[in-house]
Amino acid sequence: MNKDLNTTQHSIVLSRGIFDLLKVHVNRKKLSKYNEDKLNLELRNAKQILAKDIPSDVVTVNKQVRLIDVETGEESVYKLVGDGVAKRKNGTLSILSPIGVAIVGYPVGAEVTWEMPTGIRTYKILEVENL
Repeated sequence: MNKDLNTTQHSIVLSRGIFDLLKVHVNRKKLSKYNEDKLNLELRNAKQILAKDIPSDVVTVNKQVRLIDVETGEESVYKLVGDGVAKRKNGTLSILSPIGVAIVGYPVGAEVTWEMPTGIRTYKILEVENL
């Protein structure tokens, strides 16, 4: 876990609702120490704007996101929705899932480092689309 916490080049952009949701998530102590420290740093530097003003290329709820694992080259697509509406049968994932929390607020092109169950991974956001 020697990766620098401040590896991203962007301040995250969040709606007030998502910002508050992430603060509660941190306070519940369900994150690893690495992720808790990283998310607290991100939230401290976050830009909060109205949900309707979030740029179309920024990860937030109700978006489909295509990522690439920088180390393995493996691509993945996630459909991120609110925590209460995520359903595996619909192929949707909660914004509070490990990958959702890792990438929320970042724009296309950003590289995000996050501790996953398989270890610390770095992902590059390739594409963000409305669901």
